[in-house]
Amino acid sequence: MSTAEPILLTPGPLTTSARTRQAMMVDWGSWDDRFNQLTASVCEQLLAIINGAESHHCVPLQGSGTFAVEAAIGTLVPRDGKVLVLINGAYGKRLAKICEVLGRSFSTFETAEDEPTTAADVDRLLHADSSITHIALIHCETSTGILNPLPDIAQVVAQHGKRLIIDAMSSFAGLPIDAQQVPFDALIAASGKCLEGVPGMGFVFARKESLANAAGNSHSLAMDLYDQHAYMAKTGQWRFTPPTHVVAALHEALLQYNEEGGLPARHQRYANNCQVLLDDMARLGLRSFLPAAIQAPIIVTFHAPKDPRYQFKEFYERVKAKGFILYPGKLTQVETFRVGCIGHVNQAEMHAAVAAVGEVLREMEVLEI
Repeated sequence: MSTAEPILLTPGPLTTSARTRQAMMVDWGSWDDRFNQLTASVCEQLLAIINGAESHHCVPLQGSGTFAVEAAIGTLVPRDGKVLVLINGAYGKRLAKICEVLGRSFSTFETAEDEPTTAADVDRLLHADSSITHIALIHCETSTGILNPLPDIAQVVAQHGKRLIIDAMSSFAGLPIDAQQVPFDALIAASGKCLEGVPGMGFVFARKESLANAAGNSHSLAMDLYDQHAYMAKTGQWRFTPPTHVVAALHEALLQYNEEGGLPARHQRYANNCQVLLDDMARLGLRSFLPAAIQAPIIVTFHAPKDPRYQFKEFYERVKAKGFILYPGKLTQVETFRVGCIGHVNQAEMHAAVAAVGEVLREMEVLEI
């Protein structure tokens, strides 16, 4: 990577490898057999990451991760269904908004932004409302980096005979999820997160039986996952113009994912990045928002310095000039900023990023050291 290209320490889009970017230099015909094979290979490799080939279909969809979340809700929740949305951040609130816009009945359960939803909460809520058919959970809530206890919640949902929809946008391929151990109707992710591809394609792992029974549910032609899957299964092609360059980049990113050692290696690199970030920031006197026990190694939220000379926009621009792009905070009550641990970066680059933060805060006379 040349010095002219800043390193993205964000939750996506994120820094990609030269090989991944190079893969986008080829133009593909959307009906060409070679491209169809590329799509099939991507879906097969994605299913392998969650051990889901026997139980789930991988349905790719053009667009951002939010497109895929909306498609999953619209396709897999019947029009007379009811969704319990578990919220402890901005993306849970967005999921509730999707239910509202789609006209799906829903209720919400909201905890503080530093408080995970518990399995006991879900058990109590399901006992109290038998009309709930689906539960929607954000696995890693990107607005803070909090990790919700997916396996425990999934078991409670299954015990009640309900269906679980998981937004795993920031956790898929970086944190372990086994479809044979964690029961779910749908798990949703995207190309531009822990897989280190480029943004532009979402995908939904849909339980085969649930997808087979979803005909006619969707509010939308373009976002009908039932129709998307049926057409791809029949023809090998996408229904509408596919994001060919994004698919090619993702295929290349998956090759590198497996070369690196798959999920264990990717998780370990991110965990190492996160630890360096926390340790080095602490030495600067910057405190993380979340306790370590619920901090996912994906993105870390830090309390902003209380000094009146600190202004995020100036801080951001100065750090960017030193080669690193950070992310604004997304909390309403506390001023924060966020630093991503994911992407094609390692511990050396995390050390360098925090050193740049320290230099900037000294230049702004926020730090005296």
